[in-house]
Amino acid sequence: MSDMRAVQICGIKELVVSEIEEPVPGAGEVTVSLKAAALNHRDVWIWLGQYAGIKYPCQPGSDGAGIISAVGDGVDPTWNGREVIINPSFGWGASERSQDAAFTILGLPRAGTLAQQITVPVSQVSSKPLDLSWSEAAALPLAGLTAWRALSSRAHVRAGDRVLITGIGGGVALFGLQFAVAQGAEVWVTSSSNEKISRAVELGAEGGVNYTEEDWAARLGERAGGFDVIMDSAGGAG
Repeated sequence: MSDMRAVQICGIKELVVSEIEEPVPGAGEVTVSLKAAALNHRDVWIWLGQYAGIKYPCQPGSDGAGIISAVGDGVDPTWNGREVIINPSFGWGASERSQDAAFTILGLPRAGTLAQQITVPVSQVSSKPLDLSWSEAAALPLAGLTAWRALSSRAHVRAGDRVLITGIGGGVALFGLQFAVAQGAEVWVTSSSNEKISRAVELGAEGGVNYTEEDWAARLGERAGGFDVIMDSAGGAG
């Protein structure tokens, strides 16, 4: 068996590139040779040692896209050679509204995408859209699915709804903005950066306020007139 390179976290803020054995797909699994992988803030929390269930060494990375290079027993051999995106949500469960107790995210505890190859169940891959680059495809899954579930599975946003999305500089928030605009909603945003608010307006937001300014909530309420849906991924006093 040959070796490959993978990023490993061996302790708090201890990041190394290691030579490890190439993974072998088990029954129902495929090996994906990664073309691109994306970082999430989750990876930073794991690196800082501030994430639940860390066991060292761990191989981070939730998002990735690549080409299937091997298939395990029971997998249709026509998957071999396909360009795919990896779904990092494992064991979501039967309910569309919320995850099951067995839910995990790729990259901890299972070895993640910051490697040349990984194995995942074939049920966790989907064909890569032809109009997406490898980098675009790799950046889509975790933040994109989170935003989609929040707006569609939970909030059931429809055309004409007035939606507030907080912290518009974040990945989930940016996907949420674009999804809501595409669904015909009126979207308002908050940020600590006026530049980010301006960029959100360019992407289709109606407007926004800087939450570092005094009485921002009252001013936002006056301008927007209230909201049908609020998507907030930060929590806290705001």
